Amino acid sequence: MRPLESKPSKLWFAAVGITSLVMMMGFGFIGYLFFVGTGVWGLNKTVGWAWDITNFVFWVGIGHAGTLISAVLLLFRQKWRTSINRAAEAMTIFACAGIFPIIHTGRPWLAFWMLPLPNVHGSLWVNFNSPLLWDVFAISTYLTVSLVFWYIGLIPDIATVRDRANGIRRAIYGVLSFGWNGSARTWARYEIVCLILAGLSTPLVLSVHTIVSFDFATSVVPGWHTTIFPPYFVAGAIFSGFAMVHTLMILTRTLFKLEDYITIYHLELMNIVIIVTGSVVGLAYGTEFFIAWYSGVEYEQYAFINRATGPFAWAYWTMISCNVITPQLFWFNKIRKSVVATFIISIFVNIGMWFERFVIIVTSLHRDYLPSSWADYSPTIVEIGIFVGTFGLFFTLFLLFAKTLPVIALHEVKTVLKSSSEKYKKLAAEKASRGIAAEPLLTPEISLTRKAPEENEL
Repeated sequence: MRPLESKPSKLWFAAVGITSLVMMMGFGFIGYLFFVGTGVWGLNKTVGWAWDITNFVFWVGIGHAGTLISAVLLLFRQKWRTSINRAAEAMTIFACAGIFPIIHTGRPWLAFWMLPLPNVHGSLWVNFNSPLLWDVFAISTYLTVSLVFWYIGLIPDIATVRDRANGIRRAIYGVLSFGWNGSARTWARYEIVCLILAGLSTPLVLSVHTIVSFDFATSVVPGWHTTIFPPYFVAGAIFSGFAMVHTLMILTRTLFKLEDYITIYHLELMNIVIIVTGSVVGLAYGTEFFIAWYSGVEYEQYAFINRATGPFAWAYWTMISCNVITPQLFWFNKIRKSVVATFIISIFVNIGMWFERFVIIVTSLHRDYLPSSWADYSPTIVEIGIFVGTFGLFFTLFLLFAKTLPVIALHEVKTVLKSSSEKYKKLAAEKASRGIAAEPLLTPEISLTRKAPEENEL
């Protein structure tokens, strides 16, 4: 509760100040884009998708991973999720993916045309056969479920803040807690709802990022028209999501001094997941080349040869270095348990995953079927500024969230504190050696496998 009840530190003010300036710069570039038009981007007749859609898929991957991480770890009853699930869920909510498709239309004030709404135009209607429309339904559904899952998990902790606050803060948190009373019946229903939402979120995440991959896989562009994209995109989303959770967790434990709750053990377990998912992504890269060779289609083969040896070879090898080679450093125990090394590698993974989307999109487009249509692409300052601005928006929202709402799941930490903490394990061992019985777990949690006694509800 310390981050919420104490005054903001100078380090927090400095971080918010920097991220806010970056965010305002991004909004300035977006305003300039709205005023002038998408002609300020570096697109041309061949490369019609580039930096903007790259950013969209990058942020979608990060957003999808947050809820998946929390939901899967909840379903598998992993105790170590207690320190990372809240930040992972918030990461989903604050990801800036929705900005890019709207501004890419060129007329963002007409973005509602993407929805199948009754209108006075008569002949205007969406194309239900288009995977771009599937994106609209998939992402809006996913955002709704993720928002509910995130907020439902916050309610017990908001009630804790309410009970400790005074004055106007108590009134505000009282409204946000939805009248939580902490009874056994309330806890039992809360756990059931969380499990249902986790069960809904997990397949939803897989389907949503699969649909995002269909934007490319259903086309006939060499390098895109492949059936490996759905599982490949899902694995990449989990990979980049864990890397971004690492970045947020290390910043949080430093800014708010939460080293006792976000421990080296948590970071190490996430590093192990990064090793696995990074290896899966590397396997997908090799499989793509094998499929291109085995297909016997010269256009498909040239698309992948061009990625590795063409004008954008530097982007391809940056992707390979960051996504395939760098995560393998976590095989070393010292690096896996090093906070500084983990933070640096997480940044490299985020960079590599952005380049992965850039390589998929741009290198597949800039060399068309006809050499007369070939064209190069380079981003403009407006494209770069908007992308950097989204990082400012993302981190500003997260820092404000961490200062106003519990960034650590308080009630979940209580449920595992005495059974998982090394401190309490040592105490229990000392008591056992003296013949003293261990204390029972002091938690409000009610098991879902049995009914709570009626007297517990009093």
